[in-house]
Amino acid sequence: MALFMDVHTLGSGVTMEDVAQAHVADLQKQGEHDVQYLRYWVDESAGKIFCLADAPSADAAATVHREAHGLVADEIYPVQEGV
Repeated sequence: MALFMDVHTLGSGVTMEDVAQAHVADLQKQGEHDVQYLRYWVDESAGKIFCLADAPSADAAATVHREAHGLVADEIYPVQEGV
């Protein structure tokens, strides 16, 4: 398993409440793909969402989003956690 940070650029209208609902949908779907969505961050003013997932691959993480709610990330980066 590896960590991945994905970035969604949705533009205006992104709300913390909407992202929270999408995150719940991710949590319900993630087990089917051996993915664990850990945290997310929202920049409402920029219309950006950032999601951190522990997953076997970037494709697996993207599949969870696609199947859970259809909001596929624009970019996905493998990341390492620092102290």
